[in-house]
Order: sequence, then C-alpha cells, then structure tokens
Amino acid sequence: MGSWQKYAAEAYGTFVLVLFGTGAILASGGDYLVIALAFGLALVVGLYTVGRVSGGHFNPAVSLGMFLDKRISLNDMVFYWVAQLVGAVIASLALAYLGSKAAVASTATALGGLEAFKGVVGEAILTAVFVMAILVMAKSTSYTKFLGIGLTLAAVHLVGIGFTGASVNPARSFAPALVGGTWTDFWVYVVGPLVGAVIAWVLYKVVVTGDTNLMDDMKDMMD
Repeated sequence: MGSWQKYAAEAYGTFVLVLFGTGAILASGGDYLVIALAFGLALVVGLYTVGRVSGGHFNPAVSLGMFLDKRISLNDMVFYWVAQLVGAVIASLALAYLGSKAAVASTATALGGLEAFKGVVGEAILTAVFVMAILVMAKSTSYTKFLGIGLTLAAVHLVGIGFTGASVNPARSFAPALVGGTWTDFWVYVVGPLVGAVIAWVLYKVVVTGDTNLMDDMKDMMD
C-alpha cells in the first residue's frame, strides 16, 4: 500500500469527522447529546470506511500516541498531521460556505469563563482517556473495535463539552480557527491534547503492558 493512500485516508477521515461533528455543533444549537453522538458516529463512519488503510487516526494527538508506541514512524506522523489538518480545513471551508465564517469560528474554542490552564488540564485528561482507549482497542483484530472507539469519543464529549468544548483534537480546533480567523485560546487545544497523548502512552505502558522502562523506550525513539 502506497504512503499516499494512507495520507489520503487520514485527510478523508478527518474531513468526515470535522464535517459532521462541527456541523452538528452549528445545526443543533449546542445540544450536548446531538454533538456527542455526531462526533462519535462520524468517527465510526470514518474508521469503517478507511480505518484499515491508515489506521484511522484522524487526530494529531492519536498519531502522537501511535508514534510514541512505535506503531508509526516519525515521517508518517508528520505527514499524518499534515493530512489531518488539510482534511479538517476542507471540512471547515465547506461549513463556512454553507453557513458563515463567524459561525464556524465560534466552534474553534469553547472555554467560556474557564481559565486557560484549567482548559489545558481538562483537554489533557479527556484526550488521555480517549488515546488510552485507542492504544488498547487498536490491537484488536475485530471490526467491533471501531464502534468502541467511536463510543469512547462520544462519552468524552458528553462529559467534556460543558468544560472545554471537548476538542481532544488539534486539527478539529485548528481548522475553524483558521477559516474564521479567530485564535483566542487556540493554544489550549494544541497543548492539552498533545500532553494528553503523552500521558495516555505512559499509562498504557505502565498499566496495560507493565513496561516501566519508559526512559529506555524514549531513547530508542531518538536513535
């Protein structure tokens, strides 16, 4: 399978996730249940469609977790990130065309009155739970794992929307910020999820695999 197929799959899957997830935010008027189900179901659709092609990350934080666990190369991670950003931007442009740039921009960040540092902590926790689940479920050979991953994302949104907006995905926040030209608190949705991915990997290694030689693993990655 060519690398371009994997990158195209990541772009497509992220496009689907952002189109339907962010679209639900705009169409539902902020209904938590609708938004959570939309993100979860959109992820399931993307995974069943192209998950076997690229692994179905559709999220820079997930790709980081997979890189840390040596399931993808550094080169693939970087190109996955680029593909994910491209897919997310195309979806946001489509939503801006159907609606408005201002409406799309409003979905980029949702801290409300929450302090930025608390937002980082919240996004890190939510992302850690999500990526941890993926690191475990991705090992399964059953197609039902895709449903489990989608349900996890839905659960994360049900809990997290009221606190941080539950982005747990830098690409999902980057695209509407770029299209709408609004960057307030955007960094929270980059730092939080990426830190969460690292936490998820550490938890996975210690709790699931029983591997406590994390420093050696990190040195191997740098070699």
